[in-house]
Amino acid sequence: MIILERSLEIASNMLIASFREKLMPKLVTRREFLNLLGSAGGTSATLKAGSALGLLPAASIANSLDLLALGPNKKKVAILGGGLSGLTVAYELGKLGYECTILEASHRCGGRIFTVRNGDLIDEIGNRQYCDFDDDPHMYFNGGAARIPSFHNNLLSYCKELGIELEVFVGENNNAYFQDDALLGGKRVRVNDYKTNIRGFMGEMLAKSMSEQEMDEPLTEREAENLLSIIRSFGDLGESDLYTGSSRNGYKSGGYISHGVQKDMIAFRDLLQSELGRRALTAYEGDQGPCLLQAKGGMDNITNGFLRKVEDRVKYRAMVSSINVSNDGVEVTYDQDGARHLLQADYCFSCIPTHLITGLDHNFPSDYVKAMKYVRRGDAYKAAFQAKERFWERENIYGGITKMAGRSADIWYPSHGIHQNKGVILAAYNFRGGSYHTNMSQQERIESHIKDGEKIHPNYRDLVEKPVTIAWHRINHMLGCAARWNRNFGGWTQEEEFMFDTLQTPLNGRHYVIGDQISVNVAWMESAIRSAHWALEDLDKRVRSELA
Repeated sequence: MIILERSLEIASNMLIASFREKLMPKLVTRREFLNLLGSAGGTSATLKAGSALGLLPAASIANSLDLLALGPNKKKVAILGGGLSGLTVAYELGKLGYECTILEASHRCGGRIFTVRNGDLIDEIGNRQYCDFDDDPHMYFNGGAARIPSFHNNLLSYCKELGIELEVFVGENNNAYFQDDALLGGKRVRVNDYKTNIRGFMGEMLAKSMSEQEMDEPLTEREAENLLSIIRSFGDLGESDLYTGSSRNGYKSGGYISHGVQKDMIAFRDLLQSELGRRALTAYEGDQGPCLLQAKGGMDNITNGFLRKVEDRVKYRAMVSSINVSNDGVEVTYDQDGARHLLQADYCFSCIPTHLITGLDHNFPSDYVKAMKYVRRGDAYKAAFQAKERFWERENIYGGITKMAGRSADIWYPSHGIHQNKGVILAAYNFRGGSYHTNMSQQERIESHIKDGEKIHPNYRDLVEKPVTIAWHRINHMLGCAARWNRNFGGWTQEEEFMFDTLQTPLNGRHYVIGDQISVNVAWMESAIRSAHWALEDLDKRVRSELA
């Protein structure tokens, strides 16, 4: 699949170039072909794809920490926030003899690792909800972190070390659907039908443009023929390099013990009415590419794995009110059970979202505060229904994601609980435009998702119940989702890089900011762990120097 999707990106770039040059007066040379590959996927994507195929060595492995055990020396550490980065710090330092205290403002640890089950509180400001899914082990949904890429080695290493059982998460499923009101009058289309047809037409166009043009510093005859063979296979082209439909998306009838009747083609112009094509053919690359995993029984089992080791060091509903950093240590005041407390520590690690830290009393320098304020937070939004029956399985859908042009954007079918009587279906996931639903009332949100869902499953309204919604921009003690540093798609500015470096550098060598907010690859659990490892290794250097 990675090869096919990358090939389409390469083909698209080549076609764009041909249109610009009036149907390409020359073919690509080796250098041009490599340039197209780089421009289509970028160095990072290319390396990841090559690694997944075994063509290149893996780009990263689990970080092996080599930290100094304190022995008779005593060091106290304050950890502000029980998110994954904070739990990682507590776990690693606890093994070395550090005295750690985790101050968690909420009633739970895990931060944006949030699995919703029967009885769970969704602490959204202005819209508090308690989940009333049936109380069965498979009746849950991951309202925050939901997928683990198979090359997120540090997270996977902790799962193994802490005995956290994993299972496959099905993301890409050709039996799921695409739906866009602009495509075929809003008719739902199987993913496989859409992709097969779009590849066929793109392959036909590219094959024709190649075979009819002269070459400038061409590939060898054998190389050109091999490339044409790839294109023809990519598009499943017939005679004269024409696309006349394909059996790759199944048959209208037959195909097992009788000859199959080919499905009707979807016209190329119809396919081009929808913007879903871009999402359809690039959705499962990079961090979202196969193979994806999930924690069996819910992603909060990752949190629980760490808590089995460090929960005796957690103070819940402990809200930090001030942080003062000196050359000798850190003083943190916090409120718990109606009383104010003082925690004095040698070092402090904070995974509190930076936009919340700036509202506390502190003695941070102005450039540090400026960097904290600069980090924005995403407004991701999710919703889920309990399904009265697993109706998607009747349509041969076992896991996977349906993509819609509507505001609900996605429907996720659970990869677990197959053939049970009921299940929980993710009804909406809007990662970059969550404010649309966030600003609605709960009832308006639910009605919006039902109407979108009815375009995919006509009797959706009668098949779902017990809705929950999660607007991360309003979740108490979070007020936002993934961190965002750069303000444009053109990359980081020099000023942004300077602010990132400022915030990553420990203040007075005592106060560390951790979490995905100190990562250039935000949102992922792996990023939170790597930020913790970076801070731990920096701390270790300082402690070794002090004890030398």
